[in-house]
Amino acid sequence: MGQTPDKGWSSERKVNLRNKIMASAQKEKELRLLQKKRRYYWAAAAVIPILLTLGYFSMQSKEKPSIDQFVKEMPLELPQNTDKVTVILGEGNQVALDEDEGRVEYSETGSNIQMGNGKQIKQNVDNPDNPIFNTVMVPYGKRSYIKLSDGTKVWINSGSKLIFPAVFEDESREVYLEGEAIFEVTHNKERPFRVKSGTQSIEVLGTVFNVSHYSEDDLMQTVLKSGSIRIRYKDNKKGILIQPGTLSSFNQRSNTINTYQVDPDDYFSWRDGFLTLDNNSLGDIASRLSRYYNKPVFLDSNKLADQTFSGRLDLSEDMVDVLHIIKETTDFEIIENQESILLKRITTKNRMPMKK
Repeated sequence: MGQTPDKGWSSERKVNLRNKIMASAQKEKELRLLQKKRRYYWAAAAVIPILLTLGYFSMQSKEKPSIDQFVKEMPLELPQNTDKVTVILGEGNQVALDEDEGRVEYSETGSNIQMGNGKQIKQNVDNPDNPIFNTVMVPYGKRSYIKLSDGTKVWINSGSKLIFPAVFEDESREVYLEGEAIFEVTHNKERPFRVKSGTQSIEVLGTVFNVSHYSEDDLMQTVLKSGSIRIRYKDNKKGILIQPGTLSSFNQRSNTINTYQVDPDDYFSWRDGFLTLDNNSLGDIASRLSRYYNKPVFLDSNKLADQTFSGRLDLSEDMVDVLHIIKETTDFEIIENQESILLKRITTKNRMPMKK
């Protein structure tokens, strides 16, 4: 049987054993203290980035909201008068214009707005930390002319929406477009002008160009008349630089970009009440006329929709008269009711027999 430490052990051996036990206990105490310090250190290290993050977001919250953030967070606000050009002010107030081409002009400070119907509106833009964004909504069948606070002129086509700050306070001037508009940008080398949409950004210094970006269209088109612009599509970070007389086209479905040499006046003619066609498909023409006159035009076959036409249409005439001009070069029947117009292809089967 083994012996207990009290029997057969010398006093010296007992002292050594006690010292070892005490030393081991001291090391255990020191180890626990060290672990406690380490836990405190890592806890403190974890708190620091949290505090820094909170400080970062606190600073971020004080930054001015961008137009991208405003567009992303803005509610789907429908105009109270859906058949009139409507200006939605920063406070949410709506002003409807009675004219077919609603005119809106901003003062240099952005606080005074002259409406085409004789109204003069004031809005508070004095808080530099809270930029005021306004929206102009143009229904089908109407158009609008806007003079922004920096002097830039914008002609907005039917079925379009333009969002912009009442006054440009930052180093750059940014607006957001859904639909089609012509821009005549006031030159300012120190403050580039950007036209943004869902999948593209156009940067200019001072120039004249037309942008067409309707949500229901696969093609986004930009035509430059004067100056120079850089267009960035989606993931195309470098962008493409185009010169006057160039059309840049982006197909959102196939994600392809093409450029063509064109006559810019053909794409600006809607501002003067004309529609210039250069081998445009009847389907495309029908879509444009639907927006301009605010009356849907349907086609009964793809074969009819794919037929192309060239020429110049006077949009001051009645819609059916315009369609009759197109009808002179091909065979289709115009069937009109109160709500819409149907273009029906004439074939040998449904062609009316000639009277003898």
